[in-house]
Amino acid sequence: MAKKAVKKAAKQLSYRLKEINDEQMTPLQRSLRDAIYSGPRGIRKKLTGPFQIWLNAPDFGLLAQAVGAHVRYKTSLSPRQSETAILATAKLWKAQYEWHAHAPMAEKGGVKPKTIKEIQAGREPKSAAKDERALINFVQELYKTKRVSDRTYNRVHSFLGDAGMVEFVGIIGYYAMISMTLNVFRAELPPEAPVPFAEPA
Repeated sequence: MAKKAVKKAAKQLSYRLKEINDEQMTPLQRSLRDAIYSGPRGIRKKLTGPFQIWLNAPDFGLLAQAVGAHVRYKTSLSPRQSETAILATAKLWKAQYEWHAHAPMAEKGGVKPKTIKEIQAGREPKSAAKDERALINFVQELYKTKRVSDRTYNRVHSFLGDAGMVEFVGIIGYYAMISMTLNVFRAELPPEAPVPFAEPA
């Protein structure tokens, strides 16, 4: 499907919640905003994506953003490995906003642009690094069978170890939750951003 057609299809879906700006926030919502701004993600013009959605349930949001900050910035996986896992998850969920946010981060973290395009298109990234291919295969097998074989597990374990395996599964589990959140509430992309995936008919 042409990029223009994909964009048109996705833009027909409207955000399902009312945007909450700074002036409308309750004290607890401001606490969530400030926790996000004071963490490793830093201050931004406004809360978007899952953070804007979580303002509607700030108790949950405070816990979720703390887990997110940990799995994004504090695991033993390299940014390249972590972002590979996130993109593989975003692709399977066709999570528009998640892909939009993380594709540039993946490239900055060292994932080749060609690999990013192949993940997005659902093709096997044959030119990707060996560990990236192992991570992608793990995510795909887990979603397909709801399990992973010893061979698939051992390939990833050989370079992540025990702690890294737990963190890796935590990363893909967290970003599955993010994907569901973004998809259910139809988190909006910036107006001129290309839409990564066609929406289901």
